[in-house]
Amino acid sequence: MDGRMFEGRVLLVLVFCLWIPSQVVEGRTRTNITNSTTSSTPRVLRVGALFTLDSIIGRSAKPALLAAFEDVNANSSVLPGVKLEVVLHDTNCSGFVGTMEALQLMEDEVVAAIGPQSSGIAHVISHVVNELHVPLISFGATDPSLSSLQYPYFVRNTQSDYYQMYAIADLVDYYRWREVIAIFVDDDNGRNGISILGDALAKKRAKISYKAAFPPGAPKKDISDLLNGVNLMESRVYVLHVNPDSGLNIFSLAEKLGMMNSGYVWIVTDWLASALDSLEPVDPNTMNLLQGVLALRHHTPDTNEKKSFLSRMKRFKDKETPSFNSYALYAYDSVWLVARAIDAFLKEGGVVSFSSDPKLHDTNGSMLHLESLRVFEDGAKFLETILRTNFTGLTGQVQFDTDKNRMHPAYDILNIGGTGMRRIGYWSNYSGLSVVAPEILYKRPPNTSTSSQQLYGVIWPGETAVKPRGWVFPNNGRPLRIAVPNRVSYLQFVSKDKNPPGVRGYCIDVFEAAINLLPYPVPRQYILFGPGDRNPSYDDLASQVALNNFDAAVGDVTIVPNRTRFLDFTQPYMESGLVVVVPVKEIKSSPWSFLKPFTAQMWCVTGAFFIFVGTVVWILEHRHNPEFRGKPKKQLMTVFWFSFSTMFFSHRENTVSGLGRLVLIIWLFVVLIINSSYTASLTSILTVQQLSSQIEGIDSLISGVQPIGIQEGSFARKYLTEELNIQPSRIVTLKNMEAYIDALERGPKNGGVVAVVDELPYIEILMSSTNCKFRTVGQEFTKSGWGFAFQRDSPLAVDMSTAILQLSENGDLQKIHDKWLLKHECSTQDNVDSNELSLSSFWGLFLICGIACLLALIAFSIKVFCQYNKFSPEPEQDDHESSPRRPKDKRVFRSTTSFRDLMLFVDKKEREIKEILRQKSKKRRRSHSPDGQSSSPA
Repeated sequence: MDGRMFEGRVLLVLVFCLWIPSQVVEGRTRTNITNSTTSSTPRVLRVGALFTLDSIIGRSAKPALLAAFEDVNANSSVLPGVKLEVVLHDTNCSGFVGTMEALQLMEDEVVAAIGPQSSGIAHVISHVVNELHVPLISFGATDPSLSSLQYPYFVRNTQSDYYQMYAIADLVDYYRWREVIAIFVDDDNGRNGISILGDALAKKRAKISYKAAFPPGAPKKDISDLLNGVNLMESRVYVLHVNPDSGLNIFSLAEKLGMMNSGYVWIVTDWLASALDSLEPVDPNTMNLLQGVLALRHHTPDTNEKKSFLSRMKRFKDKETPSFNSYALYAYDSVWLVARAIDAFLKEGGVVSFSSDPKLHDTNGSMLHLESLRVFEDGAKFLETILRTNFTGLTGQVQFDTDKNRMHPAYDILNIGGTGMRRIGYWSNYSGLSVVAPEILYKRPPNTSTSSQQLYGVIWPGETAVKPRGWVFPNNGRPLRIAVPNRVSYLQFVSKDKNPPGVRGYCIDVFEAAINLLPYPVPRQYILFGPGDRNPSYDDLASQVALNNFDAAVGDVTIVPNRTRFLDFTQPYMESGLVVVVPVKEIKSSPWSFLKPFTAQMWCVTGAFFIFVGTVVWILEHRHNPEFRGKPKKQLMTVFWFSFSTMFFSHRENTVSGLGRLVLIIWLFVVLIINSSYTASLTSILTVQQLSSQIEGIDSLISGVQPIGIQEGSFARKYLTEELNIQPSRIVTLKNMEAYIDALERGPKNGGVVAVVDELPYIEILMSSTNCKFRTVGQEFTKSGWGFAFQRDSPLAVDMSTAILQLSENGDLQKIHDKWLLKHECSTQDNVDSNELSLSSFWGLFLICGIACLLALIAFSIKVFCQYNKFSPEPEQDDHESSPRRPKDKRVFRSTTSFRDLMLFVDKKEREIKEILRQKSKKRRRSHSPDGQSSSPA
């Protein structure tokens, strides 16, 4: 920005040095002007217009501009009694000429200047209007940097390229492209617009892979050479940001180079729509050049006022263009913006007054006569009035935000096909891409989510409806350089081969199968990486790909965080993770192995429940079942025998009470579960292997001090030392599988290692090759996978990920796995103690059984107490008179009833109790008969 200010000031100095007012050169004199020229009610106000008349934009804007002045002067509601005069100057698309014309325009004491259309000229002229406080309203300068605080008097009454570049970024993201090539004119407008595009793409995780710039007015040969260069590059998505007067020549050159065929994507800024709208009807040869191009156009609502105005313009006799573009509409609204702002300015008491600027006063008698330039005294107030003006014009709502940009920026997305342009959707900063007009969406809540983005179908170059991939392999004759680790161990995964392509293995077959699924050919060359006498460092391999020494890395490359920071990986084609492997040995069965299925706690609780259930059943059956009666010694033996015989379902005593049968059914179910679990656990224990070390996983390995083996070249060393803080001195590098076996068998006491830490695929090969002499302990303590590595932002990584998923779905990935890695499975259960069953696995069963027993005992106790109350002897009726102390004796008898009497009652047979209660019931009935005598015979 500072550089641009310096260039502008240098140009101004040069212009001031060359500019001499025409009045001085021609020897004319002018009336002396006082320091203040004022008019409270001016009859005529002058407004300047500054743009290139002989251009696509100028030829459309001039008649619209003149029509706007006519309409304003004919409208009595705006500026009544005041006439607006236009002072028109032609910048001739030259910064130097434009600046001179602007200075001459300022001599006419205009209250505002409309234009210019060129952003480069606007940068220079903005310094002039800043000095003279004259607002500059532009309908064609779209450079985003013109909105900066450096140009306070610049007002843009059109859409900034800032929004246009974000619309293009949304288009690129919508079609899932990740790289574009920007082709642009190397001027202020081109450079600043493409800079904004780069920022917008970065927010979408995309980028500009190459900026192809050419100077204004570049000859066709230079442009052809530029297009030839970008055609050799990888990206096939081109963003074209040039001038409408020369842009069509680029497509004619691109067509000769074959760059308008299938596979190419052209996204063009609004200049193309402006050119085609001005040439309507367009030459068919021109349309043939543009088939499949995507273009943006300023969105203006399709109102009746707009249609009426365009119809009126087409009937205009002195028009220099067959049709009109959107810039004509913005030029028309710019005049009305100035008119409405002046009207409000005067009604608020503003005064149109010009005065000399002391900074421009020449005291040395110079021929420059800078004092002829006058300063608009209330220019700042008038600028504020312009920025708060709000009305509806041909281009929609004319209103400015805090950054002096038009509110509600929006664009039409056009697809050129056949003989015209077809609108496939809209873009607005309110809701992004949509097939609904922005003015309708403004009435709804904003929604820029990815799922809401929508466009109609596109016919791409080559007359195809299939979305182009957006990239190809660079057309420079060089195949894809693929680095392959030159391994010396585990050659099943990748190894050197004498036959083409020079490498073989599981990883190579997966890569070749995925490449064959791609819809395009991939020329490739495999290059072995590593010395050949030891495994290479995979971190060095990844670094070489990142440094562009290789295009990709194919092999057993693990996807780890430090590599994903500078490489792109495909979808994992094999799951992986670090595990701990230790040696195992066969053990002979112990004479006490039958006790190992259950823990000591489980044995104790089980035994206690056998006795408890036996006792409960004895209590419930004692009064009913003769088999549960007899001498105390016999009853004790019955309880124990019945309890433990239920273990084998061989109890000979029958249960006759309902409560006893209920308890027995529940207990037999518990016994069934316990017997089944015991049998299964004992079988597993008698066939299990036992570890020859005390390492049970990564935690016990970290807490120890013994040496740990790792594979040479593996990322395991960095992980163990940096992430798990294991001392580097404990790490032992092992070259191949034979070294693994030797180190594990010798153990740490004989110069070996206590365990090996490596990725699961290698360990599975190791265990299979050694008939399961080694086992993994614990769980995988990292979760990762193997993938193919590509350079950052390589589009091939995405396509290869899709191909790998297809291989997985159709079963080909498993077939390749079985071809190279089919092996004998080894059980990962390696801890004898893990087969012991504890109380935690059965406490629910014991709880259910215990509750059932308690409920049965409670029900039994209630029944017994009820019977006991009925069984207590009552006094005879004939004893009432014989002894007056009898009732007292009865109370004494009841109060002294002992626990022994209760137990004797409980011990009676149920049949006897029922008979006694029956007799007592009959006796009570006789005692309550009317005659007081027994009803039974004497």
